[in-house]
Amino acid sequence: MSDTETESDDEPDRTVIRTGREFEQEYRLDADEAGRFLIELGEQLRDGDEVLITDEEWELPFAFGEPVELEVDFDGVGEPELEIELELPGRSDETAPSVE
Repeated sequence: MSDTETESDDEPDRTVIRTGREFEQEYRLDADEAGRFLIELGEQLRDGDEVLITDEEWELPFAFGEPVELEVDFDGVGEPELEIELELPGRSDETAPSVE
C-alpha cells in the first residue's frame, strides 16, 4: 500500500439494502454484544426517524414511521424462552392531495 492510499481504499463497498428487496440475517451473540446492539438501536430510535444498521458486507438504511410495534413473548414450558420483537413500519413520503 502506498503512502497516499488509505485503509478504506482496501475495504470493499458495502451492499446497500433498499426497498423492493427482501433481506434476513441471523446472529448468535453473547448477551453483552446483543445489549450493545440494542442500546445503539434504541438511541437511533429515540433520536431520529431513521435507523442505519451495518455489517462488514452490507448496510440497511430505514426511514421508519409510527406507531412502532413491540411484542414480548414468554414461553415458560420446557426450556424457558423470551422473545422480544420490534416492528418498525416504513415512513411514507407521500403527501395528501389538495382540496380546492
